Amino acid sequence: MATRHAALPANSEDPDNGLARFGIGQPMPRLEDRRFITGTGRYVDDADEPNLLHAAFLRSVHAHAEIGLIDTAAARAAPGVVAVFSGADWQNAGFSGLPLRPSIKQADGSAIASTPRPGLAVGRVRHVGECVAMVVAETARQAQDALELLRVDYTPLGCVVEARQALEPGAPGIWADNLGFIWRVGNAEKTRQALAAAAHVVTLDLVNNRLVPNSMETRGAVVRRDGKTGQLTLSGSIQNPFGFQGLLCELFGWPKEKLRCRADDVGGGFGCKNQLQPEHAMVLFACDRLHRNIKWINDRSESFVSDAHARDLVSTVRLGLDGSGRFVALAVDTVANLGAYLSTNGALIPTLPTAAVLGGAYAIPAISMEVRAAFTNTVPVDAYRGAGRPEAIYLLERTIDVAARVTGISPIKLRQKNLIKRHQLPYQTALGRDIDVGDFDTVLRRATELADVGGFAKRARQAAKRNARRGIGVAYYLEATLGPPSDAARIAFAPDGSAVLSVGTQSNGQGHETTFAQIAAAEFGMAPDRIAFRQADTDATPEGGGHGGSRSLQIGGTAVLLASRMIVEKGKRIAAHLLEADARDVDYRPGEYRVAGTDRKVSFLDVVRASFDVARLPPGENLQLDETARYEREDFNYPNGCHVCEVEIDLATGVARIANYTVVDDFGRIINPLIVRGQVIGGVVQGIGQALFEDTCYDAGGQLKTASFMDYCLPRADNLPPINVTLYEDAPTRTNPLGAKGCGEAGATGSPPAVVNAVVHALREFNINHLDMPLTPLKIWQALQAGRQQPV
Repeated sequence: MATRHAALPANSEDPDNGLARFGIGQPMPRLEDRRFITGTGRYVDDADEPNLLHAAFLRSVHAHAEIGLIDTAAARAAPGVVAVFSGADWQNAGFSGLPLRPSIKQADGSAIASTPRPGLAVGRVRHVGECVAMVVAETARQAQDALELLRVDYTPLGCVVEARQALEPGAPGIWADNLGFIWRVGNAEKTRQALAAAAHVVTLDLVNNRLVPNSMETRGAVVRRDGKTGQLTLSGSIQNPFGFQGLLCELFGWPKEKLRCRADDVGGGFGCKNQLQPEHAMVLFACDRLHRNIKWINDRSESFVSDAHARDLVSTVRLGLDGSGRFVALAVDTVANLGAYLSTNGALIPTLPTAAVLGGAYAIPAISMEVRAAFTNTVPVDAYRGAGRPEAIYLLERTIDVAARVTGISPIKLRQKNLIKRHQLPYQTALGRDIDVGDFDTVLRRATELADVGGFAKRARQAAKRNARRGIGVAYYLEATLGPPSDAARIAFAPDGSAVLSVGTQSNGQGHETTFAQIAAAEFGMAPDRIAFRQADTDATPEGGGHGGSRSLQIGGTAVLLASRMIVEKGKRIAAHLLEADARDVDYRPGEYRVAGTDRKVSFLDVVRASFDVARLPPGENLQLDETARYEREDFNYPNGCHVCEVEIDLATGVARIANYTVVDDFGRIINPLIVRGQVIGGVVQGIGQALFEDTCYDAGGQLKTASFMDYCLPRADNLPPINVTLYEDAPTRTNPLGAKGCGEAGATGSPPAVVNAVVHALREFNINHLDMPLTPLKIWQALQAGRQQPV
């Protein structure tokens, strides 16, 4: 196998590059779905083997408390119990806190706060659900039963769950200082001056509500030990095996050869399985100590109080406009809730990814942002679909709608006036980001046409006859493809012409197994289902960045393309030898090599077979078609699009029903439109959930009141209309050879402001300018009652 840092091949400027044939751009059904719908997928909980031990965790019932004696005697003596671990075992082994990924610096250049998060609580618990002890037993039932025999002496302490309150003088101290960091970006003085000179300054205080990610499969892991080599293998419902391997080896001081990390099928991730959590470390710790294989699975109740939560920001936004309605400045001051500990990516989410798209697709000459991050007695906060970009677009697009009301300019016209024009591209934003391509005006116009904005007034009059009110909301989002900057792919052919594609990225339901196969198949002129797919295994796949940041196609897909082209080039040399020609005279079209100007040709399959026969190879050529390519991101690119949501509100009940939903997206070159539309629709539904249904509520004592599906509401099929997705493919990015932009998080980025804008528009006659998410029937009904008492 030849491993290289691949440069772009010579034919990369060919506008077609063979990509228009053999499946590229076709809505091919997903190859992986057959095993999913027939029940043959393999998940963590499917592991059931002889002598497999089971782990269960005792979780804190207090939000903040000192830990005294932990009496483990009865649990150790319980049937089937093999071991009981507490924080003392963790501490005596010399460990402190879980390692974090590289993070940010404070505004003054100093390090952010240190909050060592142990595998099991040492001396103090800081949120309900924190791991206090672990029982390992022969069966899962025995482990759970033994948990009830543990006795913990707690001394409750004062707690705080709201970020702004945590920063007030006299708030209960979670750490030495509840302020985790202060972070700034942009030119604050230039922004202040522009706001001072503006004809209008619109100020809006808003909340980006806390969410509990709820993937279909809960978190879990199985750790196995090789009795001969001592190597440990962690098989988990995780999103980035290489990232986990690096963090865990750093924690335990192991060489990477000591630990293999892998993931089988993963039943959804959305970012919440991209963090190293205490349970991962403890199951590995126990396996290494006991020399026994161990399995751990979270139940749904545990997940509510232990999976990383998301969002939870309070922001004050100031948008300055001149007399004609052009934006002149944007200032954002945010207080971010970090939870009780810094999570793996916790400091990054409200800062760098948010700033990556702050200002959106609009020409705003001055932008600044300050983030103060607070520790609270709540579950730590980390990445969730969009990871900072939905937060940035929500605060901007809501403020634009308020500005439209203040200036008397319609929300659509105000956006049209301020969108970056095509002739201004490439455009450098006030925060130094280079937006390479786009056609924002056209995308906005198409979305409003497809949503029949012109016919809205008629639909609104019809709704009024039903004692209902209609509203229509527009949101223009700008996304950014982030995440780790490089990835690799390997393609290895077998003599029968089939191939194995191994990648460093990871799919948790996004359809990589199909999309990546289409890319390779287009180059080889073969059926995509002849390409087997391998991912998420530190021993069997190229090192890569896993999943996150809508990066997989741009970076991992490009690595697949480059590896494919390297194989084609090697095949050209073999074909030339078979055809007794100079390689420079051999042309390639997907599926065959031909000597230019002649009818002499050889099929790609024949070349594959020849590559296994040393007698048929050119002198010095290695056996087999087996190549690895690595691709490093050249620059960020910016998916973008327009969401138009139309809602109808029942005035008697406050229920908001989504009547129509339209999206036009610019993702550059589309590999598989069926998969892309599915990704967009899934993201839109998650955004609708945040806007209308989902809310994470703690009481003053730090107890999670929404700790089950009885109290935490997810959107259901009967809450949703058909979601109409149109793909605008006129502006492929030049930041990668595929011309592709990420699509995985776009739906969740554009939908929350579109939905809230629509609801507030429907309530405009009741003197309602803003409501914070989620817009539940009760919240809308209460606003209606209050609004009826005020003059419009």
